[in-house]
Amino acid sequence: MLTQLNPTIPVTVIDKGAGYAIAVIDYGQEHNLIWVTAITSTGEIWCAPNPKVRMDTNWTMGRSLNLPAQDG
Repeated sequence: MLTQLNPTIPVTVIDKGAGYAIAVIDYGQEHNLIWVTAITSTGEIWCAPNPKVRMDTNWTMGRSLNLPAQDG
């Protein structure tokens, strides 16, 4: 199932950068959600698996950006 997001959701895709999720693909219970995301700095569209996608910060909601440590 593909769900178009309206409005889009500002997110960060780990290793790709900040952008806007424009849709979500759900292949079912045995799979991660796939976030269709437009990356702001490059204009690229990436289909990122759920573990690689993080919500942006939101001061009003008290949400800080907590990205996992990168290997290397």
